[in-house]
Amino acid sequence: MKLLRLNRVSTILLMVVGVILFTSCSLLNGNSQAQTQTWPKFAQPIQCSLGEDCYILRYVDRDPGPGYVDVGCGRMTDDGHSGTDFGIPDEWAMQQGVPVLAAAPGRVLRVRDGIEDRRITSPADLEAIEGINCGNGMVIDHGQGWETQYCHLRQGSVVVQPGTEVQTGTVLGMVGSSGESSFPHVHLTVRYQGNVVDPFVGPEAEPGCNVSGTSLWSTDIEYQPTGLIRAGFATEVPDLDRVWSGEFRDEQLSVQGEALVFWVHGFGVLQGDEEQLRVIDPQGQVVSDGTRVRDRPNRIILAYAGKKNIRDRPLIPGTWRGEYQLKRGDKTLINVTKMVEVQ
Repeated sequence: MKLLRLNRVSTILLMVVGVILFTSCSLLNGNSQAQTQTWPKFAQPIQCSLGEDCYILRYVDRDPGPGYVDVGCGRMTDDGHSGTDFGIPDEWAMQQGVPVLAAAPGRVLRVRDGIEDRRITSPADLEAIEGINCGNGMVIDHGQGWETQYCHLRQGSVVVQPGTEVQTGTVLGMVGSSGESSFPHVHLTVRYQGNVVDPFVGPEAEPGCNVSGTSLWSTDIEYQPTGLIRAGFATEVPDLDRVWSGEFRDEQLSVQGEALVFWVHGFGVLQGDEEQLRVIDPQGQVVSDGTRVRDRPNRIILAYAGKKNIRDRPLIPGTWRGEYQLKRGDKTLINVTKMVEVQ
């Protein structure tokens, strides 16, 4: 009888221990699920090839104070900038039509169209668009507190309405320069529960740059702090406004022009970067060769060099070549060569 009683007690103890172990495992599993929260993924919101015919020209500002810094500790942002700006080369490309795409499945909440495409170049321009800074665009609800906002679309291009169900890659409109825009691009803001999220590091990342986090991009989008937008030749000294507008695209120029100027439009130059510009005539003679070290950072640059067409040293017909290099320490970040026919 005593043996039976002991066995019963042992059985009860084992059952209690089993319940405790089961409960502990359940708690551990619950914590594990909380720690491995699955966030949504977002696709590139523009139909183009990054680094070839489009570029990220601004990132989310990760400095919570009055300063600004991008995710890679670079200067490709502004104080309080809330999104990722996918830019295209110029307004000529904008007029050809570059589609803006839904970054994830969802339902359109709000839409605006009818705002003029106009690059902001002065305080008066900025004052004129107060209250409509996003320009033409929309907000899409992706569920569970996630939203995306798309800004600066081309006037008259928006093709969705509130309530429209979209899938990843659905065309929303075309890249433009409406609202607070100084170059043609689409601005994408990702929000979770009303708060801005940097898609390069996700919602749990600490403020600041070079922090650990979880990328929300569905494909590998690399941080690129420096690069080439466009380069070419002109018969006069170009300015940034005319380059953004899409001028100076000719591949053949007149030998009677007042000058021959090789120009380079780039982004993300830092203090201390070294630039070299060379212009070489059809006979292989270097007619312009200059090197300089940048004394301050610039988010957007326009560098140029060339030769005046003067009586005793005229331009000669044939194929001219322009060469540009941007170096940071021992690394070459931009290396471009362009040819033009002068007839």
